[in-house]
Amino acid sequence: MQVGEYEVREKLYYTREHDWVKLEGELCRVGISDFAQKSLHEIVYAELPKVGLRVRQMESMGTVESVKAVSDVFSPVTGEVLEVNEKLSEQPELINKSPYDDGWIAVIKPENLEEELNNLLDHNSYAKYLEELLKE
Repeated sequence: MQVGEYEVREKLYYTREHDWVKLEGELCRVGISDFAQKSLHEIVYAELPKVGLRVRQMESMGTVESVKAVSDVFSPVTGEVLEVNEKLSEQPELINKSPYDDGWIAVIKPENLEEELNNLLDHNSYAKYLEELLKE
């Protein structure tokens, strides 16, 4: 689905800070949205969380740096980081090229997923949220 020039991928959940989470069985793959990467422009560095790090919902777990700004990456769920996208160390521009596929940031084993999903936006709600932002 498109909202203006931004892709909003279906079957993902989003934060109001423009992070996404994809449910993969008992795990969650996370990244930043198309809106976030386009707002940052050319991403030149990604500080990834460490494997084994325990994160809490909506706490910063890393940063992405562009030629324009540095932005926190917030964890959409509470849990343990099981895997990070090591390709981003060499190719942080993957976030710009493919924010929902090759540019993912981490895989988290969630601890309280069902309850925390209530704090996230489904793709329809995120699309409406973006539409409101674009009107401002």
